[in-house]
Amino acid sequence: MTLRAIKRRIKKTNRRKINTETGENSPTVYEADVAVGSSRTPPLVVVLMGGPSAEREVSLSTGRECAEALRGEGFEVVEVDAGPDLSEKLAQIKPDVVFNALHGRWGEDGCVQGILEWMRIPYTHSGVLASALAMDKQRSKLALRGAGLPVADSVICSKAEVEASHVMAPPYVVKPNNEGSSVGVYLVGAGANTPPKLGQDMPDQVMVETFAPGREMTTTVMGDRALTVTDILTDGWYDYDAKYKEGGSRHVVPADIPSEIFETCMRMAVTAHDALGCRGVSRTDFRWDEARGLDGLIILEVNTQPGMTPTSLSPEQGEAAGVSFGALCRWLVEDASCDR
Repeated sequence: MTLRAIKRRIKKTNRRKINTETGENSPTVYEADVAVGSSRTPPLVVVLMGGPSAEREVSLSTGRECAEALRGEGFEVVEVDAGPDLSEKLAQIKPDVVFNALHGRWGEDGCVQGILEWMRIPYTHSGVLASALAMDKQRSKLALRGAGLPVADSVICSKAEVEASHVMAPPYVVKPNNEGSSVGVYLVGAGANTPPKLGQDMPDQVMVETFAPGREMTTTVMGDRALTVTDILTDGWYDYDAKYKEGGSRHVVPADIPSEIFETCMRMAVTAHDALGCRGVSRTDFRWDEARGLDGLIILEVNTQPGMTPTSLSPEQGEAAGVSFGALCRWLVEDASCDR
């Protein structure tokens, strides 16, 4: 089925605008009229999930929630745990659209996007180049700097160099250059006398980044519009457990911050989304040092495959902007294409 036929099936039906009367920054979302028992065949959507990355468990959670939401929206859904036989499975299933719910390497770095482009299957989220660029933290910083956006200073070093001596004055952060979800992040405090001892699972090349103090905030971009700003409150470092374990963090949506900072986060998130060539949904993470005002606001990274459970940051922001979780998942399917 061609992309035009898919969109005709989803979007050219009798539609009604839903739940978007929340302000000028709310995206317009339409409800697809694909009813259970209708003679109109619903599009077949494969939800890609799991995979071999360090973020497999997060991806499985995202995939299950998105699959359930899409079924609730009237789509026919097949869940696929991505492995070496992915292309063979897709050739057998022949989906109309692939919903990419993978996180981390191979699913978020342009690899699976390349497979889908080769097979000419429309897919959600960002394309090959934007995915690869955003996943490479050091190279994405070059693009963000080129767009006039503030980012933390960083260098790429060997694991051996980092363990031998301080490669920059503490405080600093050591992390993989191409993983997400705070996987393998080491914080070296200001008073540290010795360099960190990195785990065996850390890659041979790592990023060492100047520590950015302040509040952790994030903004989701849906299409060409920023949704809102979330202030993320934790008792310590915003690590993997703080992100995904119950009670690990609290989210204030919308963030209770000065309007100048709020509006700048919204603007910067859209600029970052465009600078990297993102499509669909992206999420830009910030740090804000209140003592420095606007000069204390920097971008940490851009996530092209943000978590997608109903309580994840991006769906939570969608709800705040008047877009339900089901409507967000449906919009991503409607936005799917090749050549992204």
